[in-house]
Amino acid sequence: MKTFAVRVMRALLPTITGGLLLVAPVGSWAQQILKYSYKGSGAVTKYTEQHTLDVGDVTGHQIRVVSLETKYANDAPEYDGVKVVESAAWLTSDYIGGSGRFTQYAVLQMANGDKILTRTEALTLTSISTDGRKSSFSTVTTLTGGTGKFATIRGTIRGSGSTDFKNPLTINPSEGEYWFAK
Repeated sequence: MKTFAVRVMRALLPTITGGLLLVAPVGSWAQQILKYSYKGSGAVTKYTEQHTLDVGDVTGHQIRVVSLETKYANDAPEYDGVKVVESAAWLTSDYIGGSGRFTQYAVLQMANGDKILTRTEALTLTSISTDGRKSSFSTVTTLTGGTGKFATIRGTIRGSGSTDFKNPLTINPSEGEYWFAK
């Protein structure tokens, strides 16, 4: 009986260890994960172009295409010790009464001249009161690459924010993780 068990283990051991190697390649064990956190007061963002179409199926249903420019102050977000100076972004939204989903693509211009490319998926909830229109949103941003030092950057950043549409500042604290693909 003992000999049979030893033969079975010898036969199965290469399969078991081979499976483990497929699940976790050795190179990924050394990947350094960096933390991202931004709690700044935001930045000045302006709409450079905006096109809105009424869908016509229900009242208030609109799709939009927007381009944005953002300039950051001294408390700008940073990646690997380099601050973001400004960004250009393009988004599409599908809203009913100001609430719904949007997708945004952005190019972050870094202080060293490099760029970081991002894609953001978000949900927006808008309410209207006697104080006016207010929106809150939740975002998930994927870092998809860049140039120079940031050519291989990858990561995920979660954020939330709000705006009252009266002030060009948007507060959007966020946190997440990023790394440089090998």
